[in-house]
Amino acid sequence: MTKAYLGLGTNLGQKKENLEKALEVLNSHGSVQVLKVSSFYETDPVGYENQDIFLNAAVVCETSLGPYELLDFIQEIEKALKRVREIRWGPRTIDVDILLYDSLELLDEPRLIIPHPRMVEREFVLVPLSEIAPEMVHPGTGKSIALLLEELKN
Repeated sequence: MTKAYLGLGTNLGQKKENLEKALEVLNSHGSVQVLKVSSFYETDPVGYENQDIFLNAAVVCETSLGPYELLDFIQEIEKALKRVREIRWGPRTIDVDILLYDSLELLDEPRLIIPHPRMVEREFVLVPLSEIAPEMVHPGTGKSIALLLEELKN
C-alpha cells in the first residue's frame, strides 16, 4: 500500500457537503482507505479572483492504486459531483488533486505531475496538509511540509 496526499477544494453550491461527499466516495473505493482528513479551511481564490471563496481540505490515504489509476478515480469523483472545467482556476463544485504520492520524487508527464507543481506556493494547500502531515518531506525540495508553510508565510 502507498500513501497518497490529496488536496480538495470547492467554491460552488453546498461547499461543506461537496467536500464530505467527495471524501465519502473516495473512502468507498475498495483500494483506497482515508487515514486522516484535515479541518476545512476557507480561502480566497487564487489566479481567477472573480469568484466566491473556497473551502479546502487535505487528505492522507493508503491505496493500492497506481498514480494514474488514482487520477482516473478522482476525476470520476469530480465528474460525479458535476465539476465543469470552463475557466482555469475558476469556480468548481469539487477539485481533487494528487499532491504527493508516497516518496515519488518526480512524475512529469502531460496528464499528471507529482509532486503537484504549485503546491509549495499555495497556502491553501500547505495549511491543511501541514495539519495532517507536518513532517512529510516534499521530495522536490527535501523540506517538510511544516517548513515549507513557514517559509511561505515569511
